[in-house]
Amino acid sequence: MAGTVSETYVAAIQHDLVDLGGATAVGVVRRPSGWFHGSVDENHPELGPPEDLLDETKRRQEDLAMAGMCETGAHNAAWEETNFAERYREYINTDANAAAALDALRERLRDGEDLVLVCFEADDKRCHRDVLVDLLE
Repeated sequence: MAGTVSETYVAAIQHDLVDLGGATAVGVVRRPSGWFHGSVDENHPELGPPEDLLDETKRRQEDLAMAGMCETGAHNAAWEETNFAERYREYINTDANAAAALDALRERLRDGEDLVLVCFEADDKRCHRDVLVDLLE
């Protein structure tokens, strides 16, 4: 029997806004803070977006916010403008460590384990978790 994969954000776990239902909380954060580790069962930084993509998107988000966009709007617009999803998929498909980590999660799902992918972005913001869920399904 195959396991399930879903996603959430760390603040939802910390504030009991989500029930993990016994699933393994798998962090997919490139730059986790110390407190992040206390909210997940494990973290796979190789599944976080690459540094250059994170930095470029953050710079564009800051520019859009300075131009008057709200935080969420600036985040989502920067995601689109930097072609984040496509570039992230390319990274996953070409980086050996990321591909191996994704394959390991696929195997765990095939073995029946339920997984919840976790990072920082709230549900109203575009996030690489959605790309990972698509790749795992």
